[in-house]
Amino acid sequence: MTYTGDERGGAGRDGPWWWERRREAVLDVGLGAVSAAECALEGVQFAREAGLPGALGVLFGFVVGATLVLRRRWPIAVVLVGIAVTPAAMGFLLSVVALYTLASSEVPRRITATLASMSMSATFVVMYLRTREGAADEPTLVISLSVFVAVALTVPPVLFGLYIGARRRLMESLQERADSLERELSLLADRAEERAEWARTEERTRIAREMHDVVAHRVSLMVVHAAALQAVAAKDPVKAARNAALVGDMGRQALTELREMLGVLRAEAPKPAAVAVAAPAGGFEDGPSLAELEALVGQSRAAGMVVELDVRAAGAGPVDPAGAGAGAGYPAEVEQTAYRVVQEALTNCHKHAPGARVVVRLAHRDGEVAMQVENGPCDGKAAEPGLPSGGNGLVGMRERVLGLGGVFVSGPTDDGGFKVSAVLPCVSRA
Repeated sequence: MTYTGDERGGAGRDGPWWWERRREAVLDVGLGAVSAAECALEGVQFAREAGLPGALGVLFGFVVGATLVLRRRWPIAVVLVGIAVTPAAMGFLLSVVALYTLASSEVPRRITATLASMSMSATFVVMYLRTREGAADEPTLVISLSVFVAVALTVPPVLFGLYIGARRRLMESLQERADSLERELSLLADRAEERAEWARTEERTRIAREMHDVVAHRVSLMVVHAAALQAVAAKDPVKAARNAALVGDMGRQALTELREMLGVLRAEAPKPAAVAVAAPAGGFEDGPSLAELEALVGQSRAAGMVVELDVRAAGAGPVDPAGAGAGAGYPAEVEQTAYRVVQEALTNCHKHAPGARVVVRLAHRDGEVAMQVENGPCDGKAAEPGLPSGGNGLVGMRERVLGLGGVFVSGPTDDGGFKVSAVLPCVSRA
């Protein structure tokens, strides 16, 4: 693109002064030399006609022709110089190249049209005056020839300059669009990488939470049973054997669940990041449901905990605890999340409230399911099981519930116990 003045920036420049590239400088200097030589030769005839010394005419023509070197810097000035020396019949190359440069530059079109009209008029007048003396009896021929020369020296360079200018602007526009598209693609790639990293982090957190829920409850019960086994081993061999069998069953169940989870992780094909976070490892369909809540409570009872299960249906009173899954038709993720909340709350009761009485409440309401696990204060008789705590139980429950658009509340009660409550919408936010 041809610019005037100092419009060009310095980015990517390798040419001197106002030239953008070295080859542009070489081209302009070459054209200026040719134009200077042409005008210097024509200056001899001009000096003869004006009665001036020939050396002065050559010098004048050389200076006039050399102004073509400035065509990219000041195209308007170069065109005006060409118009000014038209009466001296010199600077044809200067005028043609200057008009082309002016038309292809960013000069307003009204200025280009005005200067082109002035150049055409000047060429016509000079041509008419110079040919009229030799063909005074043919005025039509003189006028026609003058018009032809004026148009030939003005219109083609202007039209060609307009075409080149439009083409350059189009190429610049396409280049800008390509650069913009490249920047957008780069930004999208960065965002995709960020989403992928977020998805990997989210999936690691989800898997860790799932494994915590699966293992912590089983192992906590195993520790409780092992402590009971140690206490009654010498006094009651039958009860000790029963506790040992329960410990073995708990261990086998924990191993089975771990194998199933790890097997799913190994077997699943890689998924896009956006899909991978849609469900936890193992899938919701393969996880526990509310129908297994009675068995979950039974395991805690077998470990010596006093647990009451209170299940209520929508618009009705208490129902049979075996019907904890009375809300059949809930999305799988809702049932699994409700189960995991109760499971983790019971695990925390084993860890932090040995010997306390625990109440598990489950309510099926219109459009939602609510659960609550509340334990009273410790009775002081049961021994501490010494179970380690990672501090992630309540955090994991909260993340699960809030991830489905539910409400989660936990905290101590007035009588010194602890309560965990959650409400889940029946339609999950997939």
